[in-house]
Amino acid sequence: MSERKKVFIKTYGCQMNVYDSERMAEALGGQGYDSTDRAEDADMILLNTCHIREKAAEKVYSELGRMKPLKIARPDLKIGVAGCVAQAEGEEIMRRQPMVDLVVGPQSYHRLPQMEARVQAGEKALDTDFPAEDKFATLRTRPRMKRAPSAFLTVQEGCDKFCAFCVVPYTSGAEVSRPAERILEEARDLVARGVRELTLLGQNVNAYHGAAAGVAAGGTAGNRAAGGDWTLARLIRALAEIDGLERIRYTTSHPNDMGDDLIAAHADCDKLMPYLHLPVQSGSDRILKAMNRKHTAAAYLELIEKIRAARPDLMLSGDFIVGFPGETDADFEQTLDLVRQVGFGQAYSFKYSTRPGTPAAERAQVEEAVKDERLQRLQALLTQQQRQAQDAMVGRTVKVLFERRGRMPGQLTGKSDYLHAVHVTAPDSFLSQVKSVRIMATSTNSLAGELVET
Repeated sequence: MSERKKVFIKTYGCQMNVYDSERMAEALGGQGYDSTDRAEDADMILLNTCHIREKAAEKVYSELGRMKPLKIARPDLKIGVAGCVAQAEGEEIMRRQPMVDLVVGPQSYHRLPQMEARVQAGEKALDTDFPAEDKFATLRTRPRMKRAPSAFLTVQEGCDKFCAFCVVPYTSGAEVSRPAERILEEARDLVARGVRELTLLGQNVNAYHGAAAGVAAGGTAGNRAAGGDWTLARLIRALAEIDGLERIRYTTSHPNDMGDDLIAAHADCDKLMPYLHLPVQSGSDRILKAMNRKHTAAAYLELIEKIRAARPDLMLSGDFIVGFPGETDADFEQTLDLVRQVGFGQAYSFKYSTRPGTPAAERAQVEEAVKDERLQRLQALLTQQQRQAQDAMVGRTVKVLFERRGRMPGQLTGKSDYLHAVHVTAPDSFLSQVKSVRIMATSTNSLAGELVET
């Protein structure tokens, strides 16, 4: 029996990349690879990249530069770049860094076994094509390993919104929804391997419209065109019927796809957690129009009111971009006003940075000093709201899924219904279980609690 090899995968970016990294590790498992958390021990290194953050490509090239000594010391070490930067840069990666053996886009990671075989034969392997076949089909035959109590599950990819600041439509393509039957099959498998909480992923997840079974005629491309009659709400309700699955979440959403059936699911589906990430980006209608968001600030506020009427205890999260081209002081003040009206329990805020190939990259830019000042003011307000939301949890009893041991002896940590990190003194036998916890204190990034049930 030949000795098994080791693969080190470094993941950048969002939860979808985490999911893809897991799938890549499993795809290579059949080729004799086990995962390692040390690049120095690996026979293959994969950088699973994200194109969303500022200067993403340059950061990848810098990382490759740091790995060059490993390649020099071990010429048989194989190095690959995967994900959105691989999709955007393609052959340029191999031109700038000849030590790279493999470049694979986010739509092609299921073909890694064939690419790995070519690399071992001494070839360079490049695949950034959008597949005609179902890239998820190979997941059915992956090794059945014990899983952590929470897991990601991709249900939708790509985006048709074409926001002026975003590269996703160019790197991930048009919206594609996986067939509902395949998702349910994978979910049941994950639950059988120990998963108790699933987070459904998509670059525009609440636009999910999957077929009931199989793939529409013409493969994935056919499904992209034809869609299906399964909405995200219907999928959530079907997932909720799986015995052993206790919690369901989803991310990331667009306000324009927040349908009435999904709002109703938040009201009456007990397994759907009371937490919603719903990016708005700006509180100025003028900037929203320039961003091509196709909604107004008032429409967003009306939607939030409707959602909270259905689920009054909902914890809301959002995304904000400050310093978008053309943003004035008045536009920014409108964003602050929207934040004050909504009251976010958590939020992510960023300075606008150009993405080559997107419409906004060609426009006149706001000065960096102005962006910095606006971001500091926005983050101060968001931090204040987050602290208020956490302080309001003190004295409440919540459900916590214990995921791992804590920093202190005898301590376990996990996530509450509202996605707060909670640490509790509890026995190891409670790992992977959901228990009632009374919140006793709050700190910057976590809550402290005590068990209600023992």
